[in-house]
Amino acid sequence: MKKIFALALAAAMSLSLVACGGGNAPAASSNPPAASNPAASTPAASTPSTGDGNILVGFAQVGHESDWRTASTKSAQDVFSAANGYELSFVDCDNDPAKQLEAVRSFIQQGMDYIIIDPIVATGWDTVLTECDEAGIPVIVIDRTVDDSDKYVAWVGSDFKVEGLACGEWLKAHAADKGITEINALVIEGSVGASATIGRTDGFKEIADREGWTILDSQSGDFTEAGGQEVMESFCQSYKGQFNVVVCQNDNEAAGAMTAMDQAGITYGVGGDVILVSFDANKPYVQMVCDGKINANFECNPMAAPTVSEIIQALEKGETPEKEVYVSEHWFAAEDNVKSITVNGEQQEVIHATQEVVDGRPY
Repeated sequence: MKKIFALALAAAMSLSLVACGGGNAPAASSNPPAASNPAASTPAASTPSTGDGNILVGFAQVGHESDWRTASTKSAQDVFSAANGYELSFVDCDNDPAKQLEAVRSFIQQGMDYIIIDPIVATGWDTVLTECDEAGIPVIVIDRTVDDSDKYVAWVGSDFKVEGLACGEWLKAHAADKGITEINALVIEGSVGASATIGRTDGFKEIADREGWTILDSQSGDFTEAGGQEVMESFCQSYKGQFNVVVCQNDNEAAGAMTAMDQAGITYGVGGDVILVSFDANKPYVQMVCDGKINANFECNPMAAPTVSEIIQALEKGETPEKEVYVSEHWFAAEDNVKSITVNGEQQEVIHATQEVVDGRPY
């Protein structure tokens, strides 16, 4: 992209685009559940070449802490390839906010045409995004959100609060069908300060408060299997015999929680002592739903890259993209007793996770 065009575009964007608001996730319109995608690797940063006509894209990724994250990375690698007219410079920031800011500043120095950021935390972005704006480099935010700056051209991702609300609404319907009148839940949260953690926590708590459920404890497992196991081991000791629901805010934490409950002799899943719920719905974990080990799983679609490419192509044509773009998602359950739920006044399907459904999952 020519720098003159980029500067003009940045100026136009600053006048025409509005901020996301002060919340922890973009203000959502309706957010229906519906598609998905891959799984992957995490390469080291590459240095962009020039002179071949490719669009230079810098991507500051959160890290490689989960199956979801590697799927997101693989999607970006596949989409932003030389065959598609791109040159991708990728940095795995290893869940270090300072490293992520450094990566973005490096992309500015390298003269990237576009910068993609999946923000590790929601705040602390205004200064560096202002630097991108002044350099005339459009920024596209994916997955997690930025709360303290509107100096990006678009955000692509999930409504995390809707995911949390969906989890709560499904649990309400499932418990009613099973004759369960008391919910005593433990929550293994994601990384502290991440918008995914904030949204899922707030959404589930909203339903819990409305229904009079007890959330016995809620601690961060940092979106990792080791973190999930460590937190669940502590829960098993502190709340032995007191809980009947465990909510894990991603699949890797659920894997760790299962290991801890296995070691403690606690059964879970279909027919178990504990209702186990997860988020992300990576294919191996939808298989666990199908197998009855996880009662329900709420998808967080990692396939932002194709939509980001569409936004970049629109910008290349001088068009103004939508400020917020929501990816489509599904909700999966091990049993077919809850056909649908209502979230924010909208009826949404709950998919029975049969083997056919699992085999059709792309990631």
